[in-house]
Amino acid sequence: MTVTAEKETLGFQTEVKQLLHLVIHSLYSNKEIFLRELISNASDAIDKLRFEGLHNEALMENDSELQIRIAFDKDARTLTISDNGIGMSREEAIKNLGTIAKSGTAEFLKNMTGDQRKDSALIGQFGMGFYSAFTVADRVEVFSRRAGLAADLGVRWESDSSGEFSVENITKATCGTTIVLHIKEGEEEYTDGWRLRSIIHKYSDHISVPIVMSKDVYGEDDEAESAPAPEDEVVNKATALWTRPRTDISDEEYKEFYKHIAHDYEEPLSWSHNKVEGSLEYTSLLYIPKRAPFDLYHREGARGLKLYVQRVFIMDEAQSFLPLYLRFVKGIVDSKDLSLNVSREILQNDKSIETMRGALTKRVLDMLSKMAQNEAEKYQEFWKQFGQVLKEGVGEDLTNRDKIAKLLRYASTESSGPEQTVSLDDYLGRMKAEQKKIYYLTAESHAAAKHSPHLEIFRKKGIEVLLLTDRVDEWSMSYLREFDAKQFQDITKGELDLGELDSEEDKKAHEVLEKEAEGLLSRLKAALSDKVETIRITHRLTDSPACLVLSEHDMGAQMRQIMEAAGQALPQSKPTMEINPEHSLIMRLDKEPDEDRFKLLGSILFDQAALAQGQALDDPSAYVSRVNRLLQELMA
Repeated sequence: MTVTAEKETLGFQTEVKQLLHLVIHSLYSNKEIFLRELISNASDAIDKLRFEGLHNEALMENDSELQIRIAFDKDARTLTISDNGIGMSREEAIKNLGTIAKSGTAEFLKNMTGDQRKDSALIGQFGMGFYSAFTVADRVEVFSRRAGLAADLGVRWESDSSGEFSVENITKATCGTTIVLHIKEGEEEYTDGWRLRSIIHKYSDHISVPIVMSKDVYGEDDEAESAPAPEDEVVNKATALWTRPRTDISDEEYKEFYKHIAHDYEEPLSWSHNKVEGSLEYTSLLYIPKRAPFDLYHREGARGLKLYVQRVFIMDEAQSFLPLYLRFVKGIVDSKDLSLNVSREILQNDKSIETMRGALTKRVLDMLSKMAQNEAEKYQEFWKQFGQVLKEGVGEDLTNRDKIAKLLRYASTESSGPEQTVSLDDYLGRMKAEQKKIYYLTAESHAAAKHSPHLEIFRKKGIEVLLLTDRVDEWSMSYLREFDAKQFQDITKGELDLGELDSEEDKKAHEVLEKEAEGLLSRLKAALSDKVETIRITHRLTDSPACLVLSEHDMGAQMRQIMEAAGQALPQSKPTMEINPEHSLIMRLDKEPDEDRFKLLGSILFDQAALAQGQALDDPSAYVSRVNRLLQELMA
């Protein structure tokens, strides 16, 4: 390789500087992982060459077998990882090695802490494996040429991680990438053949392309000058893991394969490996991650399974095989029936893909169901990371709605905190004999839900209520109308009807109170006509003076926020105000003769009811002014 252009020195993107500092000084207590990451990147580069070569045979310029080579020099303290894959152009080297071109980087950096284990997991979500080389090397050189470019358009990239890197054009006869690590003092173990071989066996045995080393790295050859040239040896099994029988694959191999395809540093929560034969023939290997990726809630972000056709890599993020609400699932699908020239457009319109999508969706939901039934703690861990996304399936997947409903978890008035959740089956098992509905309320936070005045009558009667605080809850509940023949009811909307849970004595007492309060209701309606739709006697309150209720079909605060964030203009609606005529404040208000003061007290009562439900006031300063006026009168 020869230099063909002047060297250009550039600065790392600011985020990369911070990342490198974190990598070198805080992360990777298990430094040997760097080799797994570099081999994984080399394998990806070979897969991409195979894929692009399907459409452009001229890219397949190498006569030799596609492979990854590992070499080292103890005296020079260098370790070299080479591949004959797709390679990089000068521009790609600058972009891929000098910047982080993924959204969410700022969020990632904000989440960095001194907790080494946590940060190590975070970095795995960003696929920053290349930078792990600097944990064992004080200088890294990259020699690369993209397949299809002229030999003199190769590039040499170099950095010592100090904040700058250099790039220069070189002449490189073959396409692909060679990475040379100049090993730090004290890290010489990574120039030992036996050590390297053990790392490859541990982490990269499943790589489907040969990983080649010379036999002499194991000390098997004579050291004499007359010794024959060392022979090459394939170190890994070089067989696609998913093609092997399940009985031949250990849990460790499954876990390492997940880390390879997901670029994750944590083990998966669960996996499912299946081969389907019949009208369609395909193999799938699906994983549930342990931790949510940084872009989980970016519905338009990259997602999907790795697609292979007859073991030939086709695309990295095939989105057609799983619905959007299962976008957290990682894995591969290898089909025998699809064409090697399959495109994303063909995938969207292929009926066989629709059949596979249905089967793979069912596979994931069954995997989650088994986890929920047999490994409750593990499922709780899953729910904490991915529960909000799974709730999207209630509105997006009518076919599997009942399956999804059984997987849902909610906090309730019977749970001690937001982390302790219950299933809908749990709720049904505790329902009172006379209870006909599943009661729930939505709120901005668990604290707001737990202390909502709407719960007072339910606490008095010992009726459990689900507490829904995720942004997606109100939307998803609009699709989940019933479960196991029991209807859902939002206790913050419409007139509350407890049915047989109310005794005849309760109903008669309520009718008496309603008749006695007619005058008060009329005065309050006149005083608050600009704020409320109507005012009525409450059936919900036992301790609070008042609460606000939406009409049955009104949009709640959660949905309003979602719609407004999407730029939709929404009509304003007024709530209904319910008052508790047996509360001392309401009894005192009823006796107020001064209409101006009555209106003042009524407005304060309305604002306090809104605040008690976690709502923001339209005019906080007006509320403060009214309260101050009242305090001044009391202190005069």
